[in-house]
Formats: sequence, C-alpha cells, structure tokens
Amino acid sequence: MDEQSTPAESETPATAVIEVAPAAEPEREPAVVGTGVTMVEREVVEKIAAAAARSVPGVSELGGDVARFLDSVLDRVGLTEAGDATRGVHATVNGIETTVTVVLVIKADEVVPDVTTAVRTSVTLALENYGLKVIAVNIKVDDITMA
Repeated sequence: MDEQSTPAESETPATAVIEVAPAAEPEREPAVVGTGVTMVEREVVEKIAAAAARSVPGVSELGGDVARFLDSVLDRVGLTEAGDATRGVHATVNGIETTVTVVLVIKADEVVPDVTTAVRTSVTLALENYGLKVIAVNIKVDDITMA
C-alpha cells in the first residue's frame, strides 16, 4: 500500500508503517526537549522500599506492633489493603536523595544480620533502579514470628 491509497472502510490494518526519508540537513545536536524538576513523592519511595523489603527471605512482616494491630483492625472491617503498601517504612526525600527506615518482623531461626543486610541491599537496589540516591537504609527489628 502506498502513502496515497487508503484502506477500504471494512479493512483495518494490524500495524501501520510509515517510511520517512532521511533529512537532507546536516546532522545537528538533538534539541533539548525541555527542562524542569522531577520530584518523587515520599509515599512512592516507601512503596518501592516496602515491596523490596517484603521480597527478602526471612522477613515475616513489616511494621511495629501498633501498625500491625491497626492493620488487623482495618482487615476486620473490610479495608484489607488500606495501610499495607507503606506499612513499616518511612522515607525522607530531598530531591533524588532519600533515607529510609524499615521496621521488620523476622521469622524465627533467621540470622538477624543476614536478613537485615539482605533487606538493606534489596531496598537500595530497588530505589537506585528508580534513579534515586540512597543515603542510608536504617533497619529496626521489632519482633520475630514463631510459626
């Protein structure tokens, strides 16, 4: 099909291919599209960090006793997802620099330094993949699960 012909109304092409001839102009530096500031909200940083921390083997839950209690109450009234996304994580964000605090519940029989090192690494890598600079990942082990 050339550029001047049009498909019949009953035909719908699966993909459209448009060929563009190279520009005759000499090569130039690409134009700057625009400038500005990108800001990442604290809650976004906390969600990324929480997901990364939960993915580490040996982590049972996130959050301290009060946060876990409030979540259990929310679960009973049908708000199962209300506080889970960022529970147990607090971030301070300054531009692209962030400091994160994670409160963990670790499974019994786990070696605390091994789990906390893995959490620190996981959180740092996850945040850096989003273009953030991690200043520190502070970890508080609040409890262990015996199950």
